[in-house]
Amino acid sequence: MSTIDDLGDLRGKRVLVRSDLNVPLDGSTITDDGRIRASLPTLQRLLDAGARVVVAAHLGRPKGAPEDRYSLRPVAERLGELLGLDVAFAADTVGESARSTVEGLGDGQLALLENVRFNPGETSKDETERRAFAQQLAALADAFVSDGFGVVHRKQASVYDVAQLLPHAMGGLVATEIDVLRRLTEDPERPYAVVLGGSKVSDKLGVIDNLLGKADKLLIGGGMVFTFLKAQGHEVGTSLLEEDQLDVCRDYLRRAEESGVEIVLPTDVVVAPEFKADAPATVVAADAIPSDQMGLDIGPESGKAFAAALADARTVFWNGPMGVFEFPAFAGGTRAVAQALTEIDGLSVVGGGDSAAAVRTLGFDEKAFGHISTGGGASLEYLEGKPLPGIDVLQED
Repeated sequence: MSTIDDLGDLRGKRVLVRSDLNVPLDGSTITDDGRIRASLPTLQRLLDAGARVVVAAHLGRPKGAPEDRYSLRPVAERLGELLGLDVAFAADTVGESARSTVEGLGDGQLALLENVRFNPGETSKDETERRAFAQQLAALADAFVSDGFGVVHRKQASVYDVAQLLPHAMGGLVATEIDVLRRLTEDPERPYAVVLGGSKVSDKLGVIDNLLGKADKLLIGGGMVFTFLKAQGHEVGTSLLEEDQLDVCRDYLRRAEESGVEIVLPTDVVVAPEFKADAPATVVAADAIPSDQMGLDIGPESGKAFAAALADARTVFWNGPMGVFEFPAFAGGTRAVAQALTEIDGLSVVGGGDSAAAVRTLGFDEKAFGHISTGGGASLEYLEGKPLPGIDVLQED
């Protein structure tokens, strides 16, 4: 795949960069700017090269029309603060504001376009409609750099189609992500442990299926663990449960035993009568959850056991919190796993999404981890062995 170096002299050239700036907002306040900071090295490199940088990104899931709550204006302000320069903000994506804003750029200056998902063509399943929007985007630039790893699993106009219309290259963030994922899938250093959490087994089916033949240990926590516990015949109370996945979980447990993969499940859990931050928390054995309680975290003994299971690992991939880490009473399991990853003698990878948010929310130094991914969904699909359209297109001439 081409890199930025392959684009030649960029001074005075308009470079369209697809970044992933999909950050959480509380009103107009950004509560976690991790993805913005991750985008900075590529943007700074292009600015230093004298390019006129045009950033395209999305925020949230608007329905193909402008919505104030999904405006990227707060992101433009934060981006400017972090880069130490004025970021021009276009009030639309390919309209009059975008055209005049891009025309006004000088060498080494940057503009952010409004949310690409305000345009129905961005996510359209109709290739003609999507292509038409991509052509409007491409008209704003002389070259394209794909640096939004969190969206490369999407066949969308600003990710896929525009790369077919302009000289293109992958940015530094995407290059790093792909390099790390290859290390996880192509002859990983062993022992290789995978920690999966989050709410649903169904979200991780492909990953579990694929990793049962590759990982040495599979540690399972979060809401998804209760379907596994139920599959073993245990009471799970009012915990999250996917009844339609019970047979699948039983099959995974059987296959793991047959293939020599160690599956580690919690032996204790933290339960509460309701899903509330101030709900009274109680630690119970994983096979003795009261019928009127819900599990909201793995228990303290399980946290120690998970850490012990990871202690000798040389490669660890973690995706999904162990509990409701946003509530302090139910953050212990996630904290224990995060701490264990900081002590790995080898490659530790935090697989984006809620896991990355948890690391920052719980106050860990990001530099203590080998890599924190910006794309949870893209990482999982890569580990499933699925093609990533936004990566595949970069390999086309």
